[in-house]
Amino acid sequence: RMETDYNPMELPNNTGFEEDSDYRDFEGTDVKDMRLEAEAVVNDVLFAVSNMFVSKTLPCAEDVAYINVETRERNRYCLELTEAGLRVVAYDFDQTDDRLQTPYHETVYSLLDSLSPAYREVFGNALLQRLEALKKESQS
Repeated sequence: RMETDYNPMELPNNTGFEEDSDYRDFEGTDVKDMRLEAEAVVNDVLFAVSNMFVSKTLPCAEDVAYINVETRERNRYCLELTEAGLRVVAYDFDQTDDRLQTPYHETVYSLLDSLSPAYREVFGNALLQRLEALKKESQS
Protein backbone atom coordinates (compact mmCIF):
# COMPACT_ATOMS: atom_id res chain seq x y z
CA ARG A 1 0.00 0.00 0.00
CA MET A 2 1.34 3.40 -0.96
CA GLU A 3 1.30 6.27 1.55
CA THR A 4 0.53 9.74 0.23
CA ASP A 5 0.33 13.12 1.86
CA TYR A 6 -2.60 14.30 -0.14
CA ASN A 7 -5.91 15.00 1.43
CA PRO A 8 -8.81 14.96 -1.08
CA MET A 9 -10.39 17.84 0.84
CA GLU A 10 -7.44 20.04 -0.15
CA LEU A 11 -7.98 19.70 -3.88
CA PRO A 12 -8.84 23.02 -5.52
CA ASN A 13 -12.29 23.30 -7.12
CA ASN A 14 -10.72 23.75 -10.51
CA THR A 15 -8.55 20.72 -11.11
CA GLY A 16 -7.43 21.85 -14.55
CA PHE A 17 -9.86 19.47 -16.23
CA GLU A 18 -11.48 22.32 -18.20
CA GLU A 19 -8.15 23.56 -19.54
CA ASP A 20 -7.31 20.21 -21.08
CA SER A 21 -7.89 20.85 -24.78
CA ASP A 22 -9.01 17.28 -25.53
CA TYR A 23 -11.87 17.55 -23.09
CA ARG A 24 -12.78 21.08 -24.13
CA ASP A 25 -13.10 20.08 -27.79
CA PHE A 26 -15.13 17.03 -26.87
CA GLU A 27 -17.45 18.90 -24.55
CA GLY A 28 -18.29 21.87 -26.73
CA THR A 29 -17.48 21.35 -30.36
CA ASP A 30 -19.82 24.25 -30.99
CA VAL A 31 -18.21 26.71 -28.57
CA LYS A 32 -21.01 29.25 -28.41
CA ASP A 33 -21.13 32.44 -26.45
CA MET A 34 -23.31 32.63 -23.37
CA ARG A 35 -25.74 35.01 -25.07
CA LEU A 36 -27.31 32.09 -26.97
CA GLU A 37 -27.54 30.12 -23.75
CA ALA A 38 -29.10 33.14 -22.02
CA GLU A 39 -31.68 33.55 -24.81
CA ALA A 40 -32.65 29.89 -24.38
CA VAL A 41 -33.03 30.37 -20.60
CA VAL A 42 -35.28 33.39 -21.16
CA ASN A 43 -37.45 31.57 -23.72
CA ASP A 44 -37.81 28.65 -21.35
CA VAL A 45 -39.39 30.51 -18.42
CA LEU A 46 -40.64 33.83 -19.80
CA PHE A 47 -44.25 32.63 -19.46
CA ALA A 48 -43.90 32.34 -15.68
CA VAL A 49 -42.40 35.78 -14.89
CA SER A 50 -43.52 39.37 -15.57
CA ASN A 51 -40.53 40.27 -17.71
CA MET A 52 -37.23 38.67 -18.65
CA PHE A 53 -34.59 39.56 -21.23
CA VAL A 54 -30.87 39.33 -21.89
CA SER A 55 -29.14 42.55 -20.83
CA LYS A 56 -28.16 44.80 -23.73
CA THR A 57 -26.09 47.02 -21.43
CA LEU A 58 -23.89 44.55 -19.57
CA PRO A 59 -21.30 42.76 -21.71
CA CYS A 60 -21.99 39.23 -22.91
CA ALA A 61 -18.99 37.07 -23.63
CA GLU A 62 -18.12 33.48 -24.40
CA ASP A 63 -18.20 32.65 -20.68
CA VAL A 64 -20.75 35.07 -19.17
CA ALA A 65 -24.11 36.68 -19.92
CA TYR A 66 -26.51 38.76 -17.87
CA ILE A 67 -30.26 38.31 -17.72
CA ASN A 68 -32.75 40.81 -16.29
CA VAL A 69 -35.82 39.31 -14.69
CA GLU A 70 -38.86 40.82 -13.06
CA THR A 71 -40.89 38.34 -11.04
CA ARG A 72 -44.67 38.41 -10.84
CA GLU A 73 -44.19 39.96 -7.39
CA ARG A 74 -42.57 42.91 -9.23
CA ASN A 75 -39.11 42.25 -7.80
CA ARG A 76 -36.26 42.97 -10.22
CA TYR A 77 -33.03 41.03 -10.46
CA CYS A 78 -29.98 40.93 -12.65
CA LEU A 79 -28.74 37.36 -13.08
CA GLU A 80 -25.29 36.25 -14.11
CA LEU A 81 -25.10 33.14 -16.29
CA THR A 82 -21.81 31.24 -16.41
CA GLU A 83 -20.67 27.62 -16.68
CA ALA A 84 -21.12 27.49 -12.88
CA GLY A 85 -24.82 28.25 -13.25
CA LEU A 86 -27.01 31.25 -12.53
CA ARG A 87 -26.91 33.64 -9.61
CA VAL A 88 -28.35 36.99 -8.60
CA VAL A 89 -25.76 39.76 -9.00
CA ALA A 90 -28.03 42.76 -8.34
CA TYR A 91 -31.51 43.72 -7.26
CA ASP A 92 -32.25 45.80 -10.36
CA PHE A 93 -31.90 45.56 -14.13
CA ASP A 94 -28.50 45.95 -15.80
CA GLN A 95 -26.54 46.16 -12.53
CA THR A 96 -23.88 44.11 -10.80
CA ASP A 97 -22.94 44.41 -7.15
CA ASP A 98 -19.60 42.79 -6.33
CA ARG A 99 -20.48 42.77 -2.62
CA LEU A 100 -23.41 40.43 -3.30
CA GLN A 101 -22.41 36.86 -2.51
CA THR A 102 -25.39 34.83 -3.72
CA PRO A 103 -25.26 31.09 -4.39
CA TYR A 104 -25.14 29.61 -7.87
CA HIS A 105 -28.14 27.60 -9.05
CA GLU A 106 -27.69 24.84 -11.61
CA THR A 107 -30.93 25.75 -13.37
CA VAL A 108 -33.07 28.81 -13.92
CA TYR A 109 -35.99 26.82 -12.47
CA SER A 110 -34.20 26.33 -9.18
CA LEU A 111 -33.18 29.99 -9.01
CA LEU A 112 -36.67 31.35 -9.78
CA ASP A 113 -38.22 28.80 -7.45
CA SER A 114 -36.15 30.28 -4.62
CA LEU A 115 -37.03 33.89 -5.54
CA SER A 116 -40.67 33.82 -6.53
CA PRO A 117 -43.62 31.92 -5.05
CA ALA A 118 -45.77 33.16 -7.96
CA TYR A 119 -43.29 31.67 -10.43
CA ARG A 120 -43.50 28.37 -8.59
CA GLU A 121 -47.29 28.41 -8.82
CA VAL A 122 -47.47 29.35 -12.51
CA PHE A 123 -44.76 26.85 -13.44
CA GLY A 124 -46.43 24.11 -11.40
CA ASN A 125 -49.80 24.77 -13.04
CA ALA A 126 -48.23 24.68 -16.51
CA LEU A 127 -46.62 21.37 -15.62
CA LEU A 128 -49.94 19.95 -14.44
CA GLN A 129 -51.70 21.05 -17.63
CA ARG A 130 -48.96 19.45 -19.72
CA LEU A 131 -49.28 16.19 -17.77
CA GLU A 132 -53.06 16.23 -18.19
CA ALA A 133 -52.63 16.71 -21.94
CA LEU A 134 -50.17 13.81 -22.11
CA LYS A 135 -52.55 11.64 -20.12
CA LYS A 136 -55.43 12.41 -22.52
CA GLU A 137 -53.15 11.69 -25.52
CA SER A 138 -52.17 8.31 -24.16
CA GLN A 139 -55.79 7.40 -23.50
CA SER A 140 -57.00 8.20 -27.00
